[in-house]
Amino acid sequence: MTGLRFGSLSPNTVHLCVDMQRLFGLESPWFSPWPARVMPVVAEIASRSPERTVFTRFIPPRQPADMSGSWQRYYQRWRDVTREQIHPDLLELFPDLARFAPPATVIDKATYSAFAAPALPTWLVDHNVDGLIVTGAEIDVCILATVLGAIDHGYRVVIVTDAICSSSDPGHEALLSLYMTRFSEQVETADAQAVLSAWRVNT
Repeated sequence: MTGLRFGSLSPNTVHLCVDMQRLFGLESPWFSPWPARVMPVVAEIASRSPERTVFTRFIPPRQPADMSGSWQRYYQRWRDVTREQIHPDLLELFPDLARFAPPATVIDKATYSAFAAPALPTWLVDHNVDGLIVTGAEIDVCILATVLGAIDHGYRVVIVTDAICSSSDPGHEALLSLYMTRFSEQVETADAQAVLSAWRVNT
C-alpha cells in the first residue's frame, strides 16, 4: 500500500519545488513564517534524489515598466521587491535547499506558473518526466498556477501536504480542499512519508 490513489510513482517522476527562496524570509517585505515550518520536509524530499529535483525561483523585474499589463500595477504596489531595490541574495534559494543544487536544477520564472518559463517544459521533456512531486510556496498562488500548468501538460501531479505552504491559513485549507475534490482525477495529495514510500529512485 503506497498511500497514493494511483499507485507507486514512476522512475521518471521528479520533485518540483516551487519558489523556496529567501525572498520569503525574514529580510524580505514578502516575509512569511510558513516556509520555515515545511523546510525540513522539503529538504528530506530533495535529499532523496537531488539530481531529480528541480527548484524554481520567482524573479521580480528590475522595475515595474519591465513587465506588461496588470503586472506593472502589481509592482508599483510592490516596488520594494523589484530588483532595483532588493538585495540580490534574496532571490537565492534558502540555504537548506541551495546545498542540493547542483546536482539539482534551478529554473527561474517571472510569473506565477513554472510552466510559463520555457526552460521547465523543455527540461521535463528532455528528461522523459511523467510525474511531478510538488512542494514549496505558495499553495494558493504559484503552486496553484504551476499545478494547473502541469495538468494541462498531462503530468501526474502529487502534492505533498506537509511540504507546501502559504501566508494564509484560510487560503491554504481552501486550496487543499479544491485539489482533493475538483481535481481528484488529476491531482493526488499525500504526506511526505507516503510519497517517499512510493518514490523509488535509482541510487
